[in-house]
Amino acid sequence: MVSALILIADGTEEMEFTITYDTLVRAGASCTSAFVSSEERQGENTYENNPPFAKGSRGINILPDTYFSPQHATPENYDLLVIPGGAKGAETISNSSPVQHLVREYLQAGKYVGMICAGSMAALTSGLPKQALTSHPSVKSHLKDGEHLSFVVSGNLVTRLVLVHLFNRRNCY
Repeated sequence: MVSALILIADGTEEMEFTITYDTLVRAGASCTSAFVSSEERQGENTYENNPPFAKGSRGINILPDTYFSPQHATPENYDLLVIPGGAKGAETISNSSPVQHLVREYLQAGKYVGMICAGSMAALTSGLPKQALTSHPSVKSHLKDGEHLSFVVSGNLVTRLVLVHLFNRRNCY
């Protein structure tokens, strides 16, 4: 059975997290969500085994399965690493040096890494070679040749712009 690790932090876009999780489960994958703490919440690890709720970008609380642990989140334990967007959540996740290391480790191991919308910031902060990817419009200036496609596959790195942002770009609400 394929296994996926889906990261979540305060400010993660709820739809990008839940729809991805749900779609993978429906496809037969075993999914685990892992809470990545922001610097403000690092001292809150008072929940021995149970992480706190992640407060999504729209204020919805989501209870992750576990705390993010670089020792457990390795490509030996999962086939796929997923980083959803949501500006604040993507910032927390992409600025985590253990996550940056894992992104490189997954790709070097030939595993897939999926990044959704602003989650693509992790590709930039992880020091990956400049390559085609897509992201939220706020990240557009960092993309190779200013690309802004809805879906890009670059080796084992898969980036996706959420459809909602395509509609917003065209003023089709």
